[in-house]
Amino acid sequence: MGVIEGAIDTIKQMIIDGELRPGQKLPVEKDLAEQLGVARNTLREAVRALIAVRVLQTRQGDGTYVTSLSPDLLLDGMGFAADFHVAAGAGRFLHVRRLLESDATAVAATRVPDADLVRLGELLDEAEQLVAASEIDHGKLVALDEDFHSLIVSHCGNAVLAAVVRNMSGRTVRARIWRGMTDPEAPRRTLREHRAIHRALLARDPERARLHAALHVLGVEESLTGSPAFGGAVDD
Repeated sequence: MGVIEGAIDTIKQMIIDGELRPGQKLPVEKDLAEQLGVARNTLREAVRALIAVRVLQTRQGDGTYVTSLSPDLLLDGMGFAADFHVAAGAGRFLHVRRLLESDATAVAATRVPDADLVRLGELLDEAEQLVAASEIDHGKLVALDEDFHSLIVSHCGNAVLAAVVRNMSGRTVRARIWRGMTDPEAPRRTLREHRAIHRALLARDPERARLHAALHVLGVEESLTGSPAFGGAVDD
């Protein structure tokens, strides 16, 4: 192991052990380098590497701090990976999303507050207005699509699972997927599938919610990968 990698691992271990906590400022460079037994240049490279993966952050004129270390923040790089590979490997990413998001949606069925069930309905009403327009604003439709799914998985009771699902299917990825769905009926079909998910959540039915979420993502997979066309969600 090189000296830079060793310094990175030591700082990470200090965070794991609680010597450095989320939001805490790192010691001044000279003192921390002495504590780690490395040159200051080595420490700078280690800090840069940890900034790149969102473990540390530099505040202009104030110093370097440990971030919140929230799953959303630390898993943010996954969103870039999904965006980077979606054109060539959309099916693989959607397959993983289908497995994870269906479970997250099932758990959310018993946890989503009534107020957010109302909000989900409002998002679908907004989407329906867009779909009914003579010229669809796909940018707004993508934003509503993201908000709909993100709100659901935020109630799955597992911050890591929610972060993984969100980062695998962010707005840029969704925009590319929407552009790839050349079927003019895709927006209406997607809205029907979203409505089916919403009805399952309103019924507080985890298994129905799981099924409709899985079928929804499967339909997107098939439309993009050339598999046999999927006809939509199962009727309630």
